[in-house]
Amino acid sequence: MNRPLDLGTAGGFRADRLLDVLIPTRNRPAELAVTLSGLAAQEGVPGFGVVVSDQSDGDAAYRHPAAATMVRALRHRGHPVLLTRRLPRRGLAEHRAYLLAASAARYVLCLDDDVWLEPGTLRRLVTAIEELSCGFVGNAVHGLSYADDVRPETHRHYEEWTGPPTPERIRPGTPEWERASIHSAANLLHVTRQLDLPSGGWRAYRVSWIGGCVLYDRAKLVDSGGFDFWRRVDEKHQGEDVAAQLAVLARFGGAGVLPSGAYHLESPTTVTDREVEAWEVVLAEEETAQPA
Repeated sequence: MNRPLDLGTAGGFRADRLLDVLIPTRNRPAELAVTLSGLAAQEGVPGFGVVVSDQSDGDAAYRHPAAATMVRALRHRGHPVLLTRRLPRRGLAEHRAYLLAASAARYVLCLDDDVWLEPGTLRRLVTAIEELSCGFVGNAVHGLSYADDVRPETHRHYEEWTGPPTPERIRPGTPEWERASIHSAANLLHVTRQLDLPSGGWRAYRVSWIGGCVLYDRAKLVDSGGFDFWRRVDEKHQGEDVAAQLAVLARFGGAGVLPSGAYHLESPTTVTDREVEAWEVVLAEEETAQPA
């Protein structure tokens, strides 16, 4: 039988590290275990921390034996882990704001609880953000059940950065907004195969936003407002990651990174109340605040 799991303490966790991984979760013990297993297998970024914040209806997902074992494996490999509960639920943006406040690292990876990272992914993302010096880089997730569903019409939205990313103001209805279509299904996997990258090679490309696995320069994310807009949106929302990334893009630029080592587990969503798009609220506020 599993012995009691040490949850860690906020004061003991918060430290001046290179990287912390921030994982919000709810009602997903199996998926969380897989996500943590991917982190436990990462190399090349020693000592990164992991924060898991749970909003499950019953027991916290990290108490499941499989997830608890992966927590212990991470700690065994030298990675501090903080396990928390954030109840009552106040929406996705508030949950991410809470996780962000738990970290003092230079970089923070916002990682969904249904994403497995292949070995080498963290090292590649950290290398990319350090070389590009932008606000964020990310790996869009592959849906491998779509591996044989090739959609060449989406490939035209792939456009590489030829130098460091520059700030971009991206809004709905523009060609730039359509870049996100390359991230559905397994489109990005097909684009990557066409590039025939050398071993260890990677490319940075233009994005509107990325879901599931995004590495931020924490100070730049905070300077752009982070997720503090949670107080201004209905708690039954989605699109909080889009809102944050649009703000960072406008100030510091951002990029997607190929190849992506992020794989979606394709489990049913636990976000069933999606009445509001957070980015729509935030953009509407910005338009209202513009001088006439």
